[in-house]
Formats: sequence, C-alpha cells, structure tokens
Amino acid sequence: MAEEKEREKSQVIEEEVPEKDKKEPCEQQPQETEAGEPDAAAEGGEADEAAKLSAELDTLKATIEKMQKDYLLLMAEFDNFRKRTLREKADLIKNGGESCMKAILPVVDDFERGLAAVEKSNDLEAVKEGMNLIYNKFKAYLEQNGVKEIPTQGADFDTEYHEAVTTFPAPDPAQKGKVIDTVQKGYTLNDKVIRFAKVVVGE
Repeated sequence: MAEEKEREKSQVIEEEVPEKDKKEPCEQQPQETEAGEPDAAAEGGEADEAAKLSAELDTLKATIEKMQKDYLLLMAEFDNFRKRTLREKADLIKNGGESCMKAILPVVDDFERGLAAVEKSNDLEAVKEGMNLIYNKFKAYLEQNGVKEIPTQGADFDTEYHEAVTTFPAPDPAQKGKVIDTVQKGYTLNDKVIRFAKVVVGE
C-alpha cells in the first residue's frame, strides 16, 4: 500500500515539472563551450592591439632618436659658425685698416721727399707747389674712400654736422644763425659724421 502511494507521488512530481526543464546534463555542455569562444576572440583582439601599440612605440622612439641627432648636429654647426664669425671679426678689427694704411704710404713718401727738398732749396714757391701737390693727392685719396669735408662757411648752423664753439654778432642780419667762421673742419665717412665741424655762429 505504501509503495503504491510513493509511485503515485512520483508521477505527480514528474507531471508538474515542465518539459523544457527536463534536459539531460549533456545538453548543457555545448552552451559552456559556446560561452568560452568570445573570451578567446577578445584575447586575440587584445594581442593585436598590443602589437600595434608596440610598433607605434618603436616608430616614436626612432623618430625621437633621429630628432635628437639632428638637434646635436645643428648645435655643433651653429657653434662652429659662431666661432668662425668671432675669428673673422677679430681678424677684421686687427687687419681691417691694412689696405688704408698701404694707400697712405705713398703720401708719406711724398712728404719725406718734400721735406728733403726744403732743406736743399731756397725756392719757396717750389716748396709751396710741392706741398699743395701732396695735399691734393691725399685729399683725393680720402674722397675716393668716402671721406668728405662738411660744408661750413656761410652754411646754416646744423647740429647734425656742426659744433658751435662760440657765437659772434653777425655783421649782417642775413648771417644770423649761419656759420661765419670755421675753427676746425669736420668730416663724414660714407655720409656718417666722424668729426663735427667746430664753428662760430652769427647771432
């Protein structure tokens, strides 16, 4: 009697369980396998990304290394240029007047010949003529090298070129503010004042 009740109870439990829940354990294994496949794909993607980043890093390192070499080369070239420029500047300062001095030497020779002639001759006119020749030769040399005399006599007083040593009452009203006498001549070199003319200005 008891065995019949157990069988009936077992049948009732089996009827209450839905068919979809009645699956064999072996039927669930494919799901576990399928669930594992996305993990393998993800690992493969991460490996590709890591390889890509590694390649980019290598490229970046090579670029930086090249830039460093180029920078060091540029600095070395600049340092050589700076040293060469300083050396050339020093040579120019030291020997820049060489051509000028060489051109003046013939004038010095003329002066020496003139002085020797003065000692041997009593002809003052000849001595005066010789001195004028030397002076004109030297003045022509200065002009050829850009040295010019600053105009003074009768010129308007100009602080850009003239230095007023003193003032003097102008004998003529038209001479007020003008140069009426020159104490020392002034000169320009390539239009740059190298010595102001010292003058007397009318007032």
